[in-house]
Amino acid sequence: MRKLSLFLLGALLSFAFIIGGFGSVTASANAATVYIGGMSAGFTLKSGSPQIVGLCEVMTESGMVAPALNAGLRTGDRILSVNGIKIETIEQLNKIIDTSQGKELTAEIQRGDETFNVSLSPVKDKVGGRYKIGILARDSVSGIGTVTYIDKNKGRFGALGHSVVGENKRELKISDGNVYACSIVGVNKGVRGKAGELRGMFLSDKTLGRAEKLCYCGIFGELSEDFSVNGLLCAEADSSEATLGNAYIYSTVEGVTPVRYEIEIVKVDRQNKENKNYVIKITDEDLISQTGGIVQGMSGSPIIQNGKLIGAITHVFLNDPTRGYGIDIQTMLQE
Repeated sequence: MRKLSLFLLGALLSFAFIIGGFGSVTASANAATVYIGGMSAGFTLKSGSPQIVGLCEVMTESGMVAPALNAGLRTGDRILSVNGIKIETIEQLNKIIDTSQGKELTAEIQRGDETFNVSLSPVKDKVGGRYKIGILARDSVSGIGTVTYIDKNKGRFGALGHSVVGENKRELKISDGNVYACSIVGVNKGVRGKAGELRGMFLSDKTLGRAEKLCYCGIFGELSEDFSVNGLLCAEADSSEATLGNAYIYSTVEGVTPVRYEIEIVKVDRQNKENKNYVIKITDEDLISQTGGIVQGMSGSPIIQNGKLIGAITHVFLNDPTRGYGIDIQTMLQE
């Protein structure tokens, strides 16, 4: 479930819970406690430099020319600087290219773990009259996921439970980004062989918080002072406390309200290093009826067992959408 579902624009500043199913949530005096997440959130993450997502030709007076392709650039490459000037946005890149008036530029390119320089000669677009190098690029990625926990005392939150990958299947790196409250307006149900997804809408231009870190086990950041937390406090479980058997998750698959759904933990693998510490099975008939099981956008949904937060959903099994993986909460908290 590594793909972030696309969202629309819209406004929300707090959340409440609908309790269903079984079990209770406890806050131990001897264990650290956090607020349970479960609310959907929209993420707009800045990558720190433009990334090439497509190569194209430019129509000039003398015919079609492809400067970037001829220079050996590829989809997935990042443009770090041009003529020694650090590039952070597409707007900044376009300005430098257009003001070059066709003079040769030296661009610093990152491809995977390799960094190198290439020479590019922008050409004048016959239609628009601007200088171009023949690329399609982006400097941010947007989508929806689920908040796992909020540490109100520290003003921090954790979400998603896994990394985000781009078109080149490599983990995205971010400089920063915003996290917005989000309302779920529709669901594409999951079926065998094809993952479903949540469709969400922003509810405000006021942020839930600021994303500061994207890594292999989720998105982490600073909570907005304007965000009102009215949820449930829960103790963080130690890695050794998770067991096979009944548990539940909090997730939002309609509107803005997290709902509790029954699941079963069918496997515990504490040593797994790929965010797959648990195999879970959705047993809640209401959730299966609504979504088919686990769908994209539910990543980060907190897993509760014996009244404690033990982890978060991370992936869905494509051959069985009622089953998926979960990450140990201690792995997320360490980040």
